[in-house]
Amino acid sequence: MTFHISKITIPTNPGIYLMKDYERKIIYIGKAKNLKNRVKSYFLKNQNYKTQKLVENISDIEFILTDNESEAFLLESNMIKKHRPRFNIELKDQQRYTYLRISDGKYPRLLVARRTRVGKFLGKGKTFGPFTQVSSKLLTIGTLRKAFQIRICKTLPKKVCLEYHLGNCEGPCEFKDAQDRYPKHVSALEEVLKGKNQAKIFAKKLEEEMHQAAKIQQFERAKDIRDTLIRLGSLQSKQKMEYVKNSDEEYFGIGIQDQTATVMNFRMINGVIRDSDKFFFDLVGDNSFSNFLYQYYSTHKIPKFILVSILPDNPKLLESLLSEQAGFIVKILSPNKGKKRDIINLILKNIKLIHSKGGEPGIVELKEILNLPVIPNIIECFDISNHGTDFAVGSMSRFVDGKPNKSGYRKFRIKTVSGRDDFAMIGEVIKRRYYRLLEENFKLPDLILIDGGKGQLNAAMKSLESLGLNLPCISLAKENEEVYIPRNKNSIVIPKNHASLKILQHARDEAHRFGVAYNRTIQENQIK
Repeated sequence: MTFHISKITIPTNPGIYLMKDYERKIIYIGKAKNLKNRVKSYFLKNQNYKTQKLVENISDIEFILTDNESEAFLLESNMIKKHRPRFNIELKDQQRYTYLRISDGKYPRLLVARRTRVGKFLGKGKTFGPFTQVSSKLLTIGTLRKAFQIRICKTLPKKVCLEYHLGNCEGPCEFKDAQDRYPKHVSALEEVLKGKNQAKIFAKKLEEEMHQAAKIQQFERAKDIRDTLIRLGSLQSKQKMEYVKNSDEEYFGIGIQDQTATVMNFRMINGVIRDSDKFFFDLVGDNSFSNFLYQYYSTHKIPKFILVSILPDNPKLLESLLSEQAGFIVKILSPNKGKKRDIINLILKNIKLIHSKGGEPGIVELKEILNLPVIPNIIECFDISNHGTDFAVGSMSRFVDGKPNKSGYRKFRIKTVSGRDDFAMIGEVIKRRYYRLLEENFKLPDLILIDGGKGQLNAAMKSLESLGLNLPCISLAKENEEVYIPRNKNSIVIPKNHASLKILQHARDEAHRFGVAYNRTIQENQIK
């Protein structure tokens, strides 16, 4: 059943829209400056395949209005985290940050919140986060437990343990007054975990309590509060140092393939690459580089400078939102030259390698040098072995991801050409090979390579054209290792040390070896 956009009233205000499927489950959340214009655009023709699949699943659309575009940005991000719709961007880097959980029960504990692969939290209780830098956060859990007198025992004992004697726990297992105070400790911890400002408010409140305790000569109580303040101060200093250390600059590159975006980043500390991540998201609806960056920095430390291969949509709005979140001015820049551009280019080179599905870097290089429409993961190379009119044969080697695929090699006995006409023989072999692939509906190669020069290449192109095929086809002339491309007057000379040339040479040599072996077999059989 198709959803008709004309059946609903769409406001023209800024806000977010929640698209739901037939089970009333939210499958996509987007934002817009003008909701009516944006939502209607989904139902226009010529949408990409993945957006079409989204539209096919829509049964209803709900709207939430905001006062401006900035509020829509914030609300969209929070709603995506809450509902985790399947068509929205999902950052699959949960190992980079963590959540903390205050467990259920009479005397709750502070724990690391574990998640399943689909993002569902394990265990009962209240969850806080996300917090970056997992290892250092684990260290601060101990500080938080001590500061707020939170028990660490898995099962409440009958008598106080060493933690009580060390002053880290008041012993709710044994003492009535500790049991009465425990909910207050948990409540205070919750407030601190909610944000930085709450930590400052709590510290100020503790300081007032300490002075009051000292005033009425409750010196033991005052000492305990002082120790708590010291621990809190240590925790905040550690977080501040970590924040400054990681606030240099961060680099991002983005590449698009098959309606999917690949983003890769380098984190720089004091000018040195210290870490890198890869992310993937489908180009559906409003899924964009801008949305990705905002969602990324909702769970990662924000640097002062974000350097990108291309500027995201609404860069000024994004800068404003991140600056407000960070507490300092954040700049998003796309460098055109210098060392910063070199780092961006290195990221883009890595993305191209990712798109090659882990194949040889040389096939990625081939795409760039030859200006091919796709990375040539499948290359078929042809050679003619012509030792007399009775022994002429054609041979084909097949390379997949830059490596020989010997089960795909083919040999051809020349049938329609007499004499030593290499051009016509190439034409025959090419026609026979691809006529058969078309007939049997088999996958065509990404690149055809011919052993020879312009003449052999032209003969191959005529056969391909006669079959109605427009496949990338080149030739490699052995004398100077020149590459010829159709309709190009000049040849291309690839440097000898390049991996791309080595792949072409290997494919050519394999086709030649295979053809010579077949030719020799025919001669031996005829002599017998």
